[in-house]
Amino acid sequence: MFNEVLLSVVVSAVLTAFILIFYVTVKRKSQTKSDIKQSEKKDTSETASKETLKAASEIKEEVKTQEVIAPENKLQDSISRRKSDNNIQKRSVPQHGIITKQNFSEFSGERILVAEDNHINQKVILGLLADSGIEVVIANDGQEALDILENDTNFLMILMDAHMPRVDGFESTRTIRENPKYDHIVVVALSGDIATDDIQKMKDAGMSEQLAKPLRMESLYKMIYAYTGEKTPKDADIKAVERKSLDTDIGLETCGGDDNFYREILSEFIADYGNSSDKLGELLRANNIQAADALLLDIIGVAANIGAHSLGKIASNVKLALSDTHEQSYFSFFDQYKVQFDRLLEDIRAYL
Repeated sequence: MFNEVLLSVVVSAVLTAFILIFYVTVKRKSQTKSDIKQSEKKDTSETASKETLKAASEIKEEVKTQEVIAPENKLQDSISRRKSDNNIQKRSVPQHGIITKQNFSEFSGERILVAEDNHINQKVILGLLADSGIEVVIANDGQEALDILENDTNFLMILMDAHMPRVDGFESTRTIRENPKYDHIVVVALSGDIATDDIQKMKDAGMSEQLAKPLRMESLYKMIYAYTGEKTPKDADIKAVERKSLDTDIGLETCGGDDNFYREILSEFIADYGNSSDKLGELLRANNIQAADALLLDIIGVAANIGAHSLGKIASNVKLALSDTHEQSYFSFFDQYKVQFDRLLEDIRAYL
């Protein structure tokens, strides 16, 4: 009986131990799976968090980049595109001699819009281009120029005064450069402002070129020539004389732009002073300083009028040296005078 009871207790203990061992084993496996799931969940969460932060960072950088690139002023960006799209052809201006009003007839049939509020300046431009065959349309300010262009775009160029009432040249040009239907028209600034920052301001507004006031005939000719077709200057109208001894631009300006009058003055110079080099040499060798001084004074004045700067300068040097009667250094300057005078006569005859 005792053995049976003992056996029953042992079996119960073994079963209990087995159940405990099984329970613990199952519990541990369950805990391990739970830990793995928690770990995976944590890793997934961290990965997702990192990806979210990375994406947010990329979006932020993209927005930042867009903010930098995006123009603050859409109108200004549009103007820049219009200026870059403007493919107006420009040709180089060949060497030439004196420009007169008659030379502008080469551009007969062209049309120019002049935006200028000063009536005297308007009259000067109209006078320069009178009888040339160029049609000049006058606008009294920038707004009037825009109004004209709204209905008429057939212009070679616009001579645009920078400073005008109502709408100035800068604002008017910005509006013009924004509109593609005006891409064929070159805008040339008219202004007395020649400082670097002023010229840059004109370029920023879309003005392609600049002509300084007061307007010079040759500068206007070159500007129109550069933006017209494949024409060439008429050799019969433009006398190509490139001389260092004779500045014909100054000489013509002294004669009011009258080429015939200038030629008369040059002819008289040769007649009156053609032998001045020999005469001056005779006076110096005879030590007649007073008469040499008077002759040189005449030469200096006439040289300035006809545009003979080099001769006038050397004549002044000879005149100053006349006081050196002991060393007679004026003879060395006189040798230079003879060489320069001969060159001047050659240049004058070539021009005539």
